[in-house]
Amino acid sequence: MNGAEITQVFDYLLMVMLLAISIAVIRLQNLFAVVVLTGAYSLIAAAWFVSLSAADVAITEAAVGAGISTVLLLAAMLLTSREAKPTSAFRHWSALVVMTAAGAAVFYALGDLPVYGSADTPANTGVGMDYITRTPEEINIPNVVTAVLASYRGFDTMGEVFVVFAAGVGVALLLNLSGRGRREEGGE
Repeated sequence: MNGAEITQVFDYLLMVMLLAISIAVIRLQNLFAVVVLTGAYSLIAAAWFVSLSAADVAITEAAVGAGISTVLLLAAMLLTSREAKPTSAFRHWSALVVMTAAGAAVFYALGDLPVYGSADTPANTGVGMDYITRTPEEINIPNVVTAVLASYRGFDTMGEVFVVFAAGVGVALLLNLSGRGRREEGGE
């Protein structure tokens, strides 16, 4: 097996793991286990994005999907019950059908992806090669991905950080608007 075939097998393995976690999330009634599994799902998705050479998407998925979302869901779970109410079998089966169709579409599309590391893929030609050749001359950052994220797309990255920060502040304010903290402080 060459490197490209090993990477493709790794991609299929990650997709099978994502599918298994999805089925487990659908079947579980314990909300804590669901939150933990969705965090694991995000980490595996981030690993898959790294395998697809989308490091910036992987970093965002790991930080937002596995990090912030998991913490926020755990905090929200403190305000609710730990167990989900039973749902109808139709809802479970309809979710399974939708998930199976989406998974089949992803498996079908995976075969059309270019070979990993191939020099003639769109990511390695055109603008990608332009960044690789211009980065050492223009900004002298050895890692091209870091150069693109920190310099060429610096304002975009800063905007993403502001959006995540604003969302976190908004959720913190919403959780505090329940009045619990004010009543305890005021003695009412």
